[in-house]
Order: sequence, then structure tokens, then C-alpha cells
Amino acid sequence: MVLAQLGGSISRALQQMSNATIIDEKVLNECLNEITRALLQSDVQFKLVRDMQTNIKKIVNLDDLAAGHNKRKIIQQAIFNELCKILDPGKPSFTPKKGKTSVVMFVGLQGSGKTTTCTKYAYYHQKKGWRPALVCADTFRAGAFDQLKQNATKAKIPFYGSYTESDPVKIAVEGVERFKKESCDLIIVDTSGRHKQEAALFEEMRQVSEATKPDLVIFVMDSSIGQAAFDQAQAFKQSVSVGAVIVTKMDGHAKGGGALSAVAATKSPVIFIGTGEHMDEFEVFDVKPFVSRLLGMGDWSGFMDKIHEVVPMDQQPELLQKLSEGNFTLRIMYEQFQNILKMGPISQVFSMLPGFSAELMPKGREKESSAKIKRYMTMMDSMTNEELDSTNPKLMNESRMRRIARGSGRQVGEVMEMLEEYKRLAKVWGKMKGLKIPKKGEMSALSRNMNAQHMSKVLPPQMLKQIGGMGGLQNLMKQMGSTKDMMGMFGGGDK
Repeated sequence: MVLAQLGGSISRALQQMSNATIIDEKVLNECLNEITRALLQSDVQFKLVRDMQTNIKKIVNLDDLAAGHNKRKIIQQAIFNELCKILDPGKPSFTPKKGKTSVVMFVGLQGSGKTTTCTKYAYYHQKKGWRPALVCADTFRAGAFDQLKQNATKAKIPFYGSYTESDPVKIAVEGVERFKKESCDLIIVDTSGRHKQEAALFEEMRQVSEATKPDLVIFVMDSSIGQAAFDQAQAFKQSVSVGAVIVTKMDGHAKGGGALSAVAATKSPVIFIGTGEHMDEFEVFDVKPFVSRLLGMGDWSGFMDKIHEVVPMDQQPELLQKLSEGNFTLRIMYEQFQNILKMGPISQVFSMLPGFSAELMPKGREKESSAKIKRYMTMMDSMTNEELDSTNPKLMNESRMRRIARGSGRQVGEVMEMLEEYKRLAKVWGKMKGLKIPKKGEMSALSRNMNAQHMSKVLPPQMLKQIGGMGGLQNLMKQMGSTKDMMGMFGGGDK
């Protein structure tokens, strides 16, 4: 992902500054120059970058800072605040409410990924408990209804459209009325796009908008246009009341940062970013967590949200009990693999952890890791309950391994590799033995019991180094907050 490169460049600049023995004017300038270079390469407007650099130098006056001040922290905070300022439009977007019917209309140029984004938006809300529906009012592009129909069927979302009707206004009104009767609480209308901003497109958009009276108009925009996003967003805002923007194709273009900052300059809130072709490669865009991830500071609340999405709450206490006993079985490993796959792209999850960046998991490696997990799960599907629940490593003899290999269509060597991975994880899990289980309602007890010293034994050395050593780990433990969050980390799933 290209934003991972931008984040990697910025966090490396901060890391170099942190490694310096003395923070002086030279070190600060080197750090800011590196960040400026990274932002300009991402097509952020020169004036915005220059103003950011000037503001940081005004805030961080090294001569005026007393000896006791943590200069690194002050500089990092100033950079964080200024980047937030560049990307924050200063106004919130309309948020649909569950159970209350909302009509959302999608507009944009042809080729921006509008139809795919409609389905991603519907799928995202469906996972959160909404009842979405899709209406295809794009009668201009051949195959638009087929594409929406295919996407909606795959995601199991109801849809409406017509192969014969050519009036987009009529289709939009009929579709919205139909889904209102069916008690759908999020009705998404996909409108026609054009190759360029032309009068016919804007007139059609205005007519569909007047007829369907949408609660929110979302403008979908391709990130590859970079700074030109400013003019495009302004042109659409003048024709229909654009309430929010979704920036697509953030995984394939170097101008993503420029597009985001340009849209913010039009005072239009960006609500989601598209980071790939798949349904789950779609992220909520929230300025502070986004900048936090860019700087390698992680997004702990986003990480916990993902965990709570995939972990059944009723299974958390039981699994936590197993954790304290240090009993790690192949079944528990299977459940953890299930949870990892449910959480979406691994690089996205990685960038939410403080001290990490999405750059650590390149695109190819991510696919490779997911494929390996699925391979291991296939082998475990060929195991008996006795094998899955045993903690005795000697149980797995050669004849059992041969049977598992045959049943899963893999080689014996691959089964051995999977068992080695199990032994490695069992060793880590074993180090958590003796963790005291807090009583119900005893907040923060677990995070007190599982202190940084305890965690440092469990984490691989490279991971500990990435987090920033013992000091970074202690800060991370403070962020972990409540028992509920910690329990979520070790939740289970059904096999």
C-alpha cells in the first residue's frame, strides 16, 4: 500500500530523531526535511507542507524549552497535530442511524470505483447490523447493473435495477420506495458517472437528488488525481450538496496523501478510504487514528474494535481461563487462525499496533501469510478431536501425520511444519501460565497482573524492539486500559 510507504518514511524520520543523542536545531531540521520530502512525493500541496513546517518550528522553539522537557515528545506531538490539521476538514459528516431509514446517494466520475464502493459501503454496514439495499440508477454505462447485481449477490445484499428502463430518476424512485416498504434502513443509490465533469452528468445528478431526497450524498473519487481532487470535489459540491467523500484506490497510487489533503481543503469530510479490490479492503477514515498509524503510533481503539467484531463475547472468559492454565491445544490454534482471517487484511491490522507500520507486511507477503494459515487449517480439519484437544506432543506419531497429510492433500513435511508452528505458539502461550483472572467487574486488574515484565517474556525480541523496548511496552500496557480490552485480545471462535 502506497500510504504505508508515506507512513514508513515519516516514522523512519521520527525514529532517526529519537536515536539522536542530543535534539538540536540540526536534528529537528533533518527530521522535518525528511517528512516534507515524503509529503511532497505523496502530492500534498507545497503551500500546506511549507505552512506545516513553519508552524512546527514556531511550536518547537528548542532555545525556549527548559532542560527537563521531553523534546522528542513535544516534536512528535507538534508533527501529529499539524498533520491532523492538513487532513481535517473541520466538520463532521451525516451518520446514518440503525433502524431509521436513510437514503444515501453515490456520485462521481466514471472509473473512480463508484459501483464497487457502493457495495463495500453496504457490506460494511451490514456487518454492523444494518439492513442495507442497493439501487442501480446508472443507465449510462453498459454493464453497470450487471456489476452491481454480481457484487450485491456475492455480499447477500438486496438490489434493484432494470435492463429496459432508461430513465435513471424513475429507477431511483421505484427502488427507494420498494426498499422503504421492505423496512431497509440504509438505501444506497448508485448514479451514472461520466468521463469528465459535464453539464449532462450534473443535471442528471440534480434530478435524482431532487426525486429521492437523500439524507447524504457521497462523492467517490479516485486518489490517483492527487491535488486535482480539490477542483473535482468543489465542482461536485456546487451541483449537489455533497456531504461526504470516499477516496478509492489508495493502495495503488503515490498521490493518496495529496488527494486526502486536497479534499479536506474543500471542507468535505472523507469518511472511508478504499485500499484494495476486495470487500474488506475498505477502512473508516478518522483523522487522528489515521495520522497516529502513519506515524507508527498505532490505533489501539481501532484494533480493539476489530477484535470485538470477530470474537464471540461469551467465549472470552473460557479462553482466558485456558490462557492462565497455559494449556494450548491445536484447537485453540485453529480458533486463533479463524479470528486472524476474520479481522481482514493483515497489513491493516499490523498498522493499528503501536510500533508497527503496514510497510512491515508487503502485499505479496500478506497473501502468502493468509495462504499458509488456510493451509494449516485444512490440515487441522483432517484431525480427530483427540488430536485437536491433546497437549501431549508425543501423540503425533508418523502414522498419524501420514493420515493427516493424505486427508488434507498435503505433504507429510507440511504437516510437520504446521506442528512446529504449533510448538512455537505453545511455548509463547505457556509463558502466560499463572496469569491471575480478575473477578467480574474488576476493571484494569488483568492489565495490572499482566505487567510489562510479563509481556516482555512473551513477545518475540524483534517485536519488542519495534514497540520501542521496555519503555514502549509500558506505554502500550497503559493504553490497553480495561479488562474487557485485554480479554478481547485472547478471544476464541467456533470450529
